[in-house]
Amino acid sequence: MKITLFTIFTFFTIVSSFSQTQVAGAEFPETFAVDETSLNLNGVGVREKFWIDLYAAGLYTSKRINDSETVINIDAPILIKIHIVSGLISSDKMSSAVEDGFEKSTQGNTSAYRAKIDKFKSFFSAEITKNDVFDITYAPSQGTVVFKNDKKQGTIKGLDFKKALFGIWFSEKPADKDLKEDMLNS
Repeated sequence: MKITLFTIFTFFTIVSSFSQTQVAGAEFPETFAVDETSLNLNGVGVREKFWIDLYAAGLYTSKRINDSETVINIDAPILIKIHIVSGLISSDKMSSAVEDGFEKSTQGNTSAYRAKIDKFKSFFSAEITKNDVFDITYAPSQGTVVFKNDKKQGTIKGLDFKKALFGIWFSEKPADKDLKEDMLNS
């Protein structure tokens, strides 16, 4: 009996590990764990500029979320996974885009977040190439933790920062309205 249960468990583990969503050539697993919480792919889309796909992004949540205010304000584990799909993205361009995103997200009130924004931008200072993957996670016990290709870049404490950060994609003036809708699966 033990062998049969083990075989069934192994089969479902292997099958579930192959369960992925593909967008713009990037693969997104259906589930992801943050701070021991299992998150599900809420929605995925592509950030475009001038009809060029720049990156694909997926939002992971513990329960389905269809409104941007909840994504911004929730104090629970959550993740945005970003796959770079264009060779046009550089460290300088990413830094500039992040700065612009925080300006919009905070309605120009970045001074309260300046030190944290600068630290966050430093996580993108190394060369960025096509197929790089960034995981931007938030867990109340840790804060915002950023990984590049599964390597931890750093941590920034505070729900206030997480709200400003997630506002880049989910505020009234998001980086890309279509991407926002796709990640909310609206």
